[in-house]
Amino acid sequence: MAKAEPNVVPLCDVLLVLLIIFMVITPMVQLGIDVKLPEVQASDSKSGQDPNVIVLTVKKNDQVEIQRNPLELRLLLEELRRLYAARQDKTIFIRAEAKVPFSKVIEVMDICKGAGVETLAIIPEIIEE
Repeated sequence: MAKAEPNVVPLCDVLLVLLIIFMVITPMVQLGIDVKLPEVQASDSKSGQDPNVIVLTVKKNDQVEIQRNPLELRLLLEELRRLYAARQDKTIFIRAEAKVPFSKVIEVMDICKGAGVETLAIIPEIIEE
């Protein structure tokens, strides 16, 4: 009586080829976003802010502020398009309150990109205890 045994040699060949393909492709795949770290300056004065810099503050309850002017989140896209229509420097600085969910900040970043902003910068808040 003859025993039937599966031939696993072709299976091993296929697995080795797939392993090699994944080993070659994995280093080429770049995940994440490019981050530029800010330069540290010696001045501590917040009042000496450049008037050409646009700062967007994300607050709770779907409220945002552009240059300290309150605005509802649903009106943000039109306001950013108006601000950046004639500007050469399409950079915005985003600040968020500590209690704002991260998903809301990402939503605001998406709105900014949709309005034509090319560079997004995040302003970290120092929490004093």
